[in-house]
Amino acid sequence: METPLTPAEPMLWSGWGDPAKAAELPAPVRDLLAELLGVRAPAAPAATFGEVRLPPAALPPPVLAALAAIVGDEHVRADDDARIRHTRGKSTPDLLLMRAGDASDAPDAVVLPGSHDEVAAALRLCAEHRVAVVPFGGGTSVVGGLVAARPGFAGVVALDLARLNRLVSVDSVSMVAELEPGLRAPQAEQLLAAHGLTLGHFPQSYEYATLGGFAAARSSGQASAGYGRFDDMVAGMTVATPRGTLEIGRAPRSAAGPDLRQVFLGSEGAFGVITSLRLRVRRAPAVRTYEGWRFATFAEGTAAMRRLAQQEGPPPTVLRLSDETETMVGLAKPTDLGAAGRDSGCLLVAGFEGSPGDVAYRRDRAAAVLVEAGGVHLGPEPGDKWAQGRFSAPYLRDSLLAAGATVETLETACFWSNLPRLYDAVRLALLGALGSPLVMCHISHVYATGASLYFTVVTAQTGDPLGQWAAAKRAANEAIVQAGGTISHHHGVGRDHREAYAAEIGDLGGEILRGIKERLDPAGILNPGVLIP
Repeated sequence: METPLTPAEPMLWSGWGDPAKAAELPAPVRDLLAELLGVRAPAAPAATFGEVRLPPAALPPPVLAALAAIVGDEHVRADDDARIRHTRGKSTPDLLLMRAGDASDAPDAVVLPGSHDEVAAALRLCAEHRVAVVPFGGGTSVVGGLVAARPGFAGVVALDLARLNRLVSVDSVSMVAELEPGLRAPQAEQLLAAHGLTLGHFPQSYEYATLGGFAAARSSGQASAGYGRFDDMVAGMTVATPRGTLEIGRAPRSAAGPDLRQVFLGSEGAFGVITSLRLRVRRAPAVRTYEGWRFATFAEGTAAMRRLAQQEGPPPTVLRLSDETETMVGLAKPTDLGAAGRDSGCLLVAGFEGSPGDVAYRRDRAAAVLVEAGGVHLGPEPGDKWAQGRFSAPYLRDSLLAAGATVETLETACFWSNLPRLYDAVRLALLGALGSPLVMCHISHVYATGASLYFTVVTAQTGDPLGQWAAAKRAANEAIVQAGGTISHHHGVGRDHREAYAAEIGDLGGEILRGIKERLDPAGILNPGVLIP
């Protein structure tokens, strides 16, 4: 077994990522926000760590002692620091509450198991004592996926999988590696790189999200056009449930009944805890190159992307298109925010990874399609800028919140033929709910049959920013359902999308999920209130 050389640093408790990377918006950007959207500095400063209001821990001492007997005294934490850092995820409502000093959803304790057997024993104990369990990876959920419903339970524990952080084995013949779920994505890449391998999974949450979280939420990375979604990479898994252990996936494909991997992929910890993943890996690319293209309109760029996604042969590794608004304000390249008016039309970024010959071949094929579709080649500079800032947008959101803006993202997907209708419906819903917000969108994941839409919304905070966004989110969810989109392409369901998810799968679909839940988790302790309608 191999463990990472680089430790996993804790995230900022009231924001995203590394506190050292949090930066105040430049004065020209603040002036622009004030002029365009009426953004004003918040009336009160954000709460400091010492001002956070924590509820008293409710977990019975005998249960704490029993958990300590399973994982070790040092791996059960009930101190303020641990509880606060495991409160909620990183959605805008989550951050607004933390900035207000509200940690009312904090777990009573944090448990850090070091093996599958310890996870299984902790689940059995919690089921016996009716203690709710929130499986915790990187804490990056943006859909309310880390807040357990407390009624009927003796307490809530966060089951932090950070100690399950090993590369167990590499099968270089089959190109499959077994890794544990608590590995953060950069740690996994570091371990695989020593074997000349990569997962090729780079979502915006890459720096802090874990492999277990990727599987539990059906994550999709920025290079999904080339490497596929994370659920495409899962060849097998080991899962601990309150009822016992499941070993799933013994062959690359099987006709032996329904694929039980699909029960746990996207299950958000509601059915079991993934303790090991057997993942398809690729050879690490020798060449990575990204370039920009300009299209006159979003519709023209979308048509070009569809042609690339539907052509024979491999598409670009990365393929994303920003609409006119996102291109204009510079959010297509987050490090250039505020460079309004410099660009016109829509920016498309195409990236290619692989051997020199393969990259050259795919670039030439893609260029022929993009030129014929009306694209103008901008060279490597826009692509390089995007690559440099590809993980910086969450930090930008923190800066905007601190400046007095409400900013949040939401995403969906549908078939190509329905994409214009869905795009218009969501934009109109957000405009109607928020008055005069800035609504931006990009396509970041493409398939032969359809694509995703990823919206970013910026508006001036009202006196009730939580209520302000809740109304906008309801309107957007209703628009997505009515326009024929899925309620989530890659963020997951959590609590925020549960009602819309119920409408999407119907009454019988909800009964099926509840039946699985009752069989695997009869006491209902696993992430109660999340996912299940």
